Amino acid sequence: MNQSKKILLAHGGGGQLTAELVAEVILPAIGGQDVSSLNDAATVAVGGGQVVFTTDSYVVEPLEFPGGDIGKLSVCGTINDLAVSGAKPIALSMALILEEGLEISLLRRILTSAGQAAKDAGVTIVTGDTKVIERGKDQPGVTINTAGVGAPLTGADLGFGRVEEGNAVILSGPLGQHGLAVMARREGLGVAASLQSDCASIHHLTAALIESLGRKVKWMRDPTRGGLAATLAELSAATGRNIEIREADIPLDPTAHAVAEMLGLDLLNVANEGKLVAVIAADAAEKAVEILADHEIARSSAVIGTVGQGDDVPLVEMLTHAGGRRIVQMPYGQDLPRIC
Repeated sequence: MNQSKKILLAHGGGGQLTAELVAEVILPAIGGQDVSSLNDAATVAVGGGQVVFTTDSYVVEPLEFPGGDIGKLSVCGTINDLAVSGAKPIALSMALILEEGLEISLLRRILTSAGQAAKDAGVTIVTGDTKVIERGKDQPGVTINTAGVGAPLTGADLGFGRVEEGNAVILSGPLGQHGLAVMARREGLGVAASLQSDCASIHHLTAALIESLGRKVKWMRDPTRGGLAATLAELSAATGRNIEIREADIPLDPTAHAVAEMLGLDLLNVANEGKLVAVIAADAAEKAVEILADHEIARSSAVIGTVGQGDDVPLVEMLTHAGGRRIVQMPYGQDLPRIC
């Protein structure tokens, strides 16, 4: 931040620049909490109880892509932020910022998709807002903000402070399908015609883990912007612990892998919209994989790594196929055009 006096697109990439923007500009100005305690959602006391609250905004281009669209994405993304915070999603708000010239038929498709995603998840869209602005580019777009409230699940006890040496790191499926599907459609890459976004709600996965394993579930996150690399780098930095993952154990989608190699992209850095990363007590790791694999979207769940001991300069390392070690770093800015 000290080197830039203006906002860059890279500040929205979910990597180091995003973290610096939040820590050095946003939180000090609004009087918010310490950056080390930030999660995907906040627990707020209301009356004699608690609610879990979150918000997010979506600016994906193109608005429709294989496996989803901005409407479905906005609903699933906010539901997922509640889910990985240990909550049962209850209700959403939806605010629309529409550019002049947008086709009504396209807007109707997007909203129908959003409504269906909410219905499938058992969540109601209860309030919202609509604004229309001047067109900013050749193809008029849509920005959607969704906020969500949820009820804390009984038995949920999640947080960076609960992560311990020896805990297992679990991933619910192949990486990069969302980011690469969006990029392939945007760039007209015919080789990726069969690639579908993984855009989906994962609240049933998180609820099943907490219901069955309780406090053995230590921490959860959906690896969206910045991908698995950003998620694990944040976990390592916040806990002060080393993390080791094994390349051979990371589930792969053959098409996503091929497209990433063709474009020179690292799948660890590519966004996902229907995946879960969970830290689980070692003695419950295999049971957690079994629970996840009972669900269609998590059939290829696997234990991919282990939480190590504390360190003054904690690292995420990947044991490669070749037997070497590679440091997995927090992405700096925005390696891919914005896809969420």
